Formats: sequence, C-alpha cells, structure tokens
Amino acid sequence: MENTAFISLGSNIGNRYDNMAKAIQILTNHPGIQLVNKSSIYETDPIGYEDQDLFLNMVIEVKTVLNANELLDTCLKTEQELGRKREIRWGPRTIDLDILTFNHENIETEKLIVPHPRMLERAFVMIPLFEINPDIHISGMKKPLRAYMVELQDKEGVRIWKQKSGEGGFEPIGS
Repeated sequence: MENTAFISLGSNIGNRYDNMAKAIQILTNHPGIQLVNKSSIYETDPIGYEDQDLFLNMVIEVKTVLNANELLDTCLKTEQELGRKREIRWGPRTIDLDILTFNHENIETEKLIVPHPRMLERAFVMIPLFEINPDIHISGMKKPLRAYMVELQDKEGVRIWKQKSGEGGFEPIGS
C-alpha cells in the first residue's frame, strides 16, 4: 500500500540549506520513499528557547511504502546521520524532521503522535504546509486548514527565504 506523509524540516546550525537538502536526499534515496512536493524555504524566528540562531523551515510531501513507524525510524536515522543532538528542548539543531500527517490516520504511540500535536500552533509548519496543499484534510480537525490559517499566531516570524518557483525561485531540493 502506498502512503502519503507530510514532513516538516528545520535547521539552524551550520549550513542550514545544505542540511535540509542532505536530509531530503537521504530520505528520497530510500527505495520506499518518493518526493512528491515541497514548499518554499522560510526563515523563521526560534520558538520556545529563543537564545539561538534563526531557522530555515520547509515542508515536503512524500509517498512511501513504509508504515508510519518505519518512516519515523528513517527520519530519526537521517537526523542522527546529519549530526542531530538532543540537548535542549526546542534548542539548536542541524536538522529536525517531524511527521506532520500520515494518510488520514490518527496515531498515538509512545514514539509517534500523528497528526503532529503542536502543528496548528506553529506558523513555521502551517505556512509551508498550506503553500503546498491548502485543501489538505487533517484527521481530527474540526475546521478546514484555511480557517486555522486566519487564526494563526506569529505569522510575522515566518519569512520567505527561497521561493519554490517563479521569479527568484531556488533550484529545487531533492529533484
């Protein structure tokens, strides 16, 4: 069975763009994962622990034959391969990969909660997700994604860094 997942990427240590490009390359080099779509790249203010550098964030859509736990393990291995250290909650990181949605499933295990439990509060996740799929149905949502976008706080902390396409567009990551 082919599954659809949306994954957020974030980086604020080292060459942030390269970290995200390498993460996408590692993920899509897996024979069971195919890149379908990607958002523009946004530069964002840190949330929670604010004494750190600005982040680059984006969202990708993938098709995969992996189940949700296998995809999570692949994301965690990718983070580890790129030098992710978990020292400070919401702290600096070379790469952060979060599974936002997996099909239309509600998953709650010790290792994984999908849809991501804080995604509706995070402009740095919602803005790129909305960019690539404004009509997405997220399991458990009582309103369409567009309604959440109107209510979203901290939008001013999310700025286009590299536009996906059109004038000033960047060379697509993972193409």
